[in-house]
Amino acid sequence: MSFRVQRVIPFALLIIICIIAAFFALPDPVASGTTPVVTGDVAWILTATGLVLFMTPGLSFFYGGMVQRKNIISTMLQSYICMGIISIIWVVFGFSLAFGESFHGLVGNPFTYFMFREVGGATHPDLSPTIPFALFALFQLKFAIITPALTTGAFAERVRFNSYCLFLCLFTIFIYAPLAHWTWHPQGFLRQMGVLDFAGGTVVHMSAGLAALAGVIIMGPRIPNRAPLSSHSPPSNLTLVLAGTGMLWFGWFGFNAGSALAANDVAVAAFLTTNTASAAAMLAWIFFDMAKGRKPSALGACVGAVVGLVAITPAAGYVSVGSSILIGAIASVVSNLAVYWKSKSNLDDTLDVFPCHGLGGIVGMILTAVFAKEGGLITGQWTLFLHHLLGLVIVITFVFIGSWLLFKLTNKIIPLRVDEKDELDGLDLSQHDERV
Repeated sequence: MSFRVQRVIPFALLIIICIIAAFFALPDPVASGTTPVVTGDVAWILTATGLVLFMTPGLSFFYGGMVQRKNIISTMLQSYICMGIISIIWVVFGFSLAFGESFHGLVGNPFTYFMFREVGGATHPDLSPTIPFALFALFQLKFAIITPALTTGAFAERVRFNSYCLFLCLFTIFIYAPLAHWTWHPQGFLRQMGVLDFAGGTVVHMSAGLAALAGVIIMGPRIPNRAPLSSHSPPSNLTLVLAGTGMLWFGWFGFNAGSALAANDVAVAAFLTTNTASAAAMLAWIFFDMAKGRKPSALGACVGAVVGLVAITPAAGYVSVGSSILIGAIASVVSNLAVYWKSKSNLDDTLDVFPCHGLGGIVGMILTAVFAKEGGLITGQWTLFLHHLLGLVIVITFVFIGSWLLFKLTNKIIPLRVDEKDELDGLDLSQHDERV
């Protein structure tokens, strides 16, 4: 495919979508939900939706501050562009793939809510019994936005912007939407198995981490390979990292507590466990570093806090506050060790996405089955734990192999990596003709 054609296709697709949208511009008939809207729930989920969206700029700060100065803009833009691309895909058919009429518990019918048809102010009996269905769809959109953005830290400083945009479209359609359907749709087969994922440990963090790992293997290391974060390679702007961590921690309350989909005791419990797990993980990271003879660092505190947020995500509404301390601390130590082991390998995961998000999500999924107040191992029951192990194998296989194939396909259409000169010049200049 010629470079000129590659440049024209995105704009042409947007024009086609605009034309199709014109036929759906008339307002939907006023529908009555089966249950009344609860205004308190609406107020909270509106707030939570904004908080989750706020996490994507937070992620861009978090990642942008860690890369070399010549790649800050490109790295941050890779997060921001998701807000544009995924929002359009979600309205057109992405939401339908995730939450439309189920095809054997595997994927939704893409035409169920095509162009948000029948997604309006009425409630939905199964998905949004106390809030407008449109608000539920918007809340879920924010999760879809941040998931591919999380992958970017793994192959930062060497990915071509156009190829990344193509991959995030393919990832959302073929990986994220089906996985969300499996896990959160009432007929999804993982949900029918009894697998618990309160706010996206499997759907968001495991999928992003495993996709990141596939991308890193396919793209190979940077040229030259800058020392990994676990060594003595300081971030280019630690202030951005600290600011991004604060934005992520703040936004995560919407991410987890909002997943109760109501202003109730479950939301409060999720809020509490989220904060406590992150606090425990932050302390575990820096204290573990000190035990190994290192100085406590701001970077370590930030990474540890985020790992705790990742690990508690699948468990937030299902475990006690005491269990959340254990979950945060265990996940932090596991990820800390994984970052160290990765630094001794040839795997150039630039910002340690797989050790922190991938493994953090895996640990969180396992520990959810251990500490869940209903059905967990601590209650003497094994069924939930075994179902989680089976679900873990299924998700790892599907996401890693699927992402591998999508990266290969993307590379066939548009090469994933920039050339050596562009990489050495920096992606800010070579991809966007901009500088910090």
